[in-house]
Amino acid sequence: MNEAEFQKRLAELVAEIDALPEGERERLKALAAETRDRHEQIKQSVRSLQESIDFLRLGIKYMIFDLEATRRENAYLRKMLEQDPNGNNGNPDGGNPDGGGNGF
Repeated sequence: MNEAEFQKRLAELVAEIDALPEGERERLKALAAETRDRHEQIKQSVRSLQESIDFLRLGIKYMIFDLEATRRENAYLRKMLEQDPNGNNGNPDGGNPDGGGNGF
């Protein structure tokens, strides 16, 4: 049942309630009003859930993007290590770019 149909049926119900004897009318009108309020609360809850799901989807997309970038970077660094297993990067002093020694 879509929103327009719900509102139409609720209006028909209220019209039928108006035709009832006074004693039953107020109680049933209160129930119809409560139904309308609960329907609005449910709609608001559904909207809120949809927003939360959209936010979660976006977060997951960013996490997947970051994971893929990390995997690419990891593969690149592994390839660099395989090319020079000692990590020297072509420097004879063990990878220290400023010439090795004690730093003086």
